[in-house]
Amino acid sequence: MTGEVTLAGRILPVGGIKQKVLAAKRAGVSLVFVPAQNEADVAELPADLREGIEVRLVSELSSLLDEALLPVEEAKQASSDHELAA
Repeated sequence: MTGEVTLAGRILPVGGIKQKVLAAKRAGVSLVFVPAQNEADVAELPADLREGIEVRLVSELSSLLDEALLPVEEAKQASSDHELAA
């Protein structure tokens, strides 16, 4: 996720979307959350940069948290799976 959040939970636009998506892709990230007000910047991303990465537009912190965080039971399972693999 990139962006600024107001005290009321609104997600504000940011600059450098292309560079941020490129950095995420290089780091192996496959899902990126971008402020909805940066939709035009996302539309301008080259096709090769968007390949293999999902960009979701968000405008409110509450919707971001719903999408980005696992439900408690899934998080517990993922945590125990990770511990077993270590």
